[in-house]
Parts: sequence; structure tokens; C-alpha cells
Amino acid sequence: MLQVEVDSLAGSIGTAPFAFFRFVPGEIVPGRPAAAFSGRVTRLMTEYATIRVDREGPLTTLTLNRPERRNGVTGRMVRETHRALSDIAHDGETRLLVLTGAGDWFCPGADMGGAPGENQDPEEPAAADPACFQVAALLHEMPAVTLAAINGPCAGAGMGWACGADLRIAARRARFNTAFINVAFAGDMGIPWSLPRLVGAAKARELSFLCEKFDADAALEMGLVARVFDDDVFERETRRIVEILLARSPVALSTLKAHYLSAERMGFADYIALETEHHLAIGRMEDTREAFRAFLEKRAPVFTGR
Repeated sequence: MLQVEVDSLAGSIGTAPFAFFRFVPGEIVPGRPAAAFSGRVTRLMTEYATIRVDREGPLTTLTLNRPERRNGVTGRMVRETHRALSDIAHDGETRLLVLTGAGDWFCPGADMGGAPGENQDPEEPAAADPACFQVAALLHEMPAVTLAAINGPCAGAGMGWACGADLRIAARRARFNTAFINVAFAGDMGIPWSLPRLVGAAKARELSFLCEKFDADAALEMGLVARVFDDDVFERETRRIVEILLARSPVALSTLKAHYLSAERMGFADYIALETEHHLAIGRMEDTREAFRAFLEKRAPVFTGR
């Protein structure tokens, strides 16, 4: 159920009963307007060994950063990714989160290159806390729209994380595999929950039980990814999609994400009632009036989050 509370920041939401959404596990509550898209990249001060987090106004990019191991997942990467996403979900500023990999790989799943613990920091436990396995759920449920920019091979845990995002795009070199059953696991990172919702129940079972590799074009055909771009233009096209998303009304973008989450938990009639309440409230906002003016004047709108 969408919890409706007015933010205490004077004038931040006008007459609407919601604005940007802060993340509280199991709830969606309103928060403060996000920052403008400044174009300045800031590396977050938190020190991570296996990931990198960069902020550019309302855009946050989380890069899986073990290129020497093809961004293979370790217990430490799971913990660090979970911690970073939890912080981003609560930051009140991020409107768009991009998940990608360093180098030419997205993430092949668990780092299988050595004996258990070989690639771990000796001061870190070899296994992640079970709570940290909620990475895919964080990507799915955080207030920000999430985009998996799959820049290369994507399998196992990497595929599970990508399936948690709102949108997926892929470079032509990307290859996919659910992978788990090949190493005698029954899967983790939520694939049996997320994959059927993306490609259908029958196709998801085929991909999981037969566990065959498939390429980016096949991923596009089955609906797993929204776009496939040639490798040499992938970064540029990713940036173009980022700019399209960040040009949207911030309130409309956040509310649309919240609507999809609410729709998963509500009956059809109850959802339409909630959507209608928000539709009427958004219609009274200055950003909506600005969008109509901009359309009539054939110019780009300037949104303020009010």
C-alpha cells in the first residue's frame, strides 16, 4: 500500500500528496526533490574494494570493478554492492541508478577462478550475510529508476542483478547464461522470481533448466533487454538513454516507478483508484503545466519538481 505523507520541506511538493520517494523497506514514502543534472561527476567518498560509485547530480553509476577477474562476484562484492545500493536508495537525490561493469565484462557470476576464499580479503568473511543477497530486490524496489547497462558477458549472479533492474540494455558482445544449475546450485539473486516476469514462465524455465548461453540479439528478441547497441557506440547510446530518462518530469518519473511497485502488490481496481488519486494530484502541479506549455511552444520543458 502506498503510504502518503506530505514532506515537511516548504513548497517542495505544492498541492500534491507526494513528491520524490525515500526508501523504507516494504514502504514507499515521499521525500525531497532531487538535484539538477549538473554534468559534474563526483566519486563517492566511501572506500570500496570491488565496486565504484560515481554521482553526477541525480545520476548515480555503480560499476562492478574487478576487471582483472572479469568482475566475478565474491562475498565482499555482494556485501559492498548491497551496502552501496542501500545508501543510494535512502539518499533522496538519485533519480536514476546505472549498474554496469568495468572493462569489457558486465559480470559472469561467482568468481570461480580459485579455491573458495582465495580471492577474498583475509580480513573479510568468505560468505556474505544472507541479508546482502537482497541486491536484486533493492534494484527492483528502490525509488530511483534502475538501468542495467550490460557491457559484456552476463551470467549467474550478474544476470540475477540485471534482471532486478527496471530496464536493461546490452552491448553486442554480451552473452547471457543463468548458469547456476551448471555448478550444482538451484539459483540465487532472484532469477526464478524476476525472469518469468520479463520473458514469460515457459522461457524462464527453459533458460534455467537447460542453461544454454544466448547472445544479445536473442536477449532482445525474448524481451530480456530493451535495446542492443554495437560495442563501439554502447557507451554513447547508454548516455543518450540516461539523458532521455533524466529529462522527464522528476515527480512523474518517481511516481511511475512507485506505481509499478504498487501494481505488483494490489488488485486491479485498488491500483486504478491509487493511480487516479496521483493522476489528479500531478495534474495540479507546476511541472505538469510547464510540460503542456512546452509542448504547445515546441520547446524542451524546464522542470522544478513542484
